[in-house]
Amino acid sequence: MDGFLVIDKPAGLTSHDVVDQVRRILHVRRVGHTGTLDPFATGVLVVMVGRATRLAQFLSGVEKEYEAVIRLGYATDTGDRTGQPIAESRNAQDVARLAGDDGAKEIEAALVAMRGEMDQVPPMYSAKKQGGRKLYELARRGEEVERQPVRICIYELEAINLTSRSTPALLKDNLDGTFDFEVRVVCSAGTYIRTLAEDFGKRLGVGAHLAELRRTRGGDFRIENAISLEQLKVHLTEESLGQIMCTPDDALSRLPFVDLSEAELRRVLNGRAVQITDKTDDEDWSDGALVRLRDQKGSLVAVGKFDRAQRVLQPNVVIAQDQT
Repeated sequence: MDGFLVIDKPAGLTSHDVVDQVRRILHVRRVGHTGTLDPFATGVLVVMVGRATRLAQFLSGVEKEYEAVIRLGYATDTGDRTGQPIAESRNAQDVARLAGDDGAKEIEAALVAMRGEMDQVPPMYSAKKQGGRKLYELARRGEEVERQPVRICIYELEAINLTSRSTPALLKDNLDGTFDFEVRVVCSAGTYIRTLAEDFGKRLGVGAHLAELRRTRGGDFRIENAISLEQLKVHLTEESLGQIMCTPDDALSRLPFVDLSEAELRRVLNGRAVQITDKTDDEDWSDGALVRLRDQKGSLVAVGKFDRAQRVLQPNVVIAQDQT
C-alpha cells in the first residue's frame, strides 16, 4: 500500500495526530505528511503511505494556497486566535475607520505592498527548529530567541468579498470592536500566514491576528479531492482505496519521466546510473534536473538526477527496493 492521500484536516488535531490516525486506520507503519498545519487550521494535509514516504523531499517545496480570516482589532502573543490578546494593541477607533471608503483604499494598498518577494521572520510559536529545539517549545518556556529571516514569495493576495445585504463588503463587523477580513493567499513553501496577518495589521496601523486558516491547495493536491478520516475508514471497508489514493508517479507528475527497459530497470534497482543517449526528451533538462524513472507498466521505481556532462541519470531515491 504505497501512495498519497489528501486528508481534510479537522480543527483541533495536530498534523501528527492525523498521521497517527491514518496509521491506525490502514494498519500501516510507515506514514508521514508533507507540510504541517497548525491545530486550529483545517484543510489539505498530504499524507504519504508506505514507500511514498521516501518522496517527501520532492513535495515539501511546492507552493500553497489558503483562505484565511484576519481579525483586525488586537494582536495576540502567538499571532493567532489561540494566543492571549496584547492589551496595548487594541485600537477600536482605528479599526472602525477602515470600514469606510477610505479604509478600502488603505486595505487595497496594503495588499498590493505585500505581494511579491520579501523576508519573513518565523514566529516564535512555530514548529521551525533552532538549535535542535522547536521554537514553540522555547516560547512556552517564556524564551525568545533571534530568528533569521527567510525569503518567501506571496504570488497572490486578494480580498474575499463578504456579502452585506446586496452590497459586497471588505470587512465583517463583529460588533465587539473587531472586524474580520477574509483573504485568499497563494504563497511559497515556508510562509507563515499568521505572520502575514500581523504584518497586514501593522501596515494599516492596527493590531491584527489570524482568526481562521484553511489550506485549499498544496502543489497539485486540492481541497476538492480531500477526504475526511471517517471517509477513509469507509473506503477501507469497501476496499476502494484505489479511488482516493494518488500513486507515487501521479504525485510527481510535474517532473519529466523516462520509461526504463528491463536492463535499465535492473541497473536502477541496484543504484546504478543509466545512459540516456537514445532518449530524445532530455534536450531541455538542466544539469541536476530531477526525472521520474518508471518501469514498463508506468509505475515509479526511482527519482533520478540528470548529469548533463555524462548524459546519465543517477538514481537519487529508489523506492522499488524497499520491502519493509
